[in-house]
Amino acid sequence: MGPYMGMNKPLLLFCILIVGVGGCVERKLTINTNPAGAQVFLNDEEIGVSPVTTSFNWYGDYNITIRKQGCETLQTHRKLQSPLHDYFPFDFVTQILYPGRIVDSYEWSFDLKPQREVGRQELIQAAEQLSKQGN
Repeated sequence: MGPYMGMNKPLLLFCILIVGVGGCVERKLTINTNPAGAQVFLNDEEIGVSPVTTSFNWYGDYNITIRKQGCETLQTHRKLQSPLHDYFPFDFVTQILYPGRIVDSYEWSFDLKPQREVGRQELIQAAEQLSKQGN
C-alpha cells in the first residue's frame, strides 16, 4: 500500500492545489545616496552602485558600507523590522493561502560627507603622537 493510499483523494488534491497556487512575498530594498553613484555593500557583499535596488530574504540588522571617491567611507547598520504578515500564523496565510503577490518595499537614504583633506601640520602632529606612543 503506497503512502497516499489511505488518504482522502479530494483532501490530497486540495493540498496540492493550495501549495501550487499559493502566493508569494517579494522583498525589495532600495538604497539611495547623496551624491549618487556610490558602491553599496550589504553585510560585506557588493550589491551595486547607488541608487540600487536588491531583493532580500530575511529581516534583521544589516551592516552597510558605502564608498565613493571624494567622499568619506560610510559604515553603519540599519534594521529591517518584520511586518505583521511575516509572523505565524499570518505568514502561512500570506505565503501559502493568499493567491496574490505581496511586495515589501523599503528605502534607505544616506548623505555622504566630502572627504576631508588632511593638512601637513595635522600629519606631523599625528606622526609625533605615534612616535611618542611607540617609545
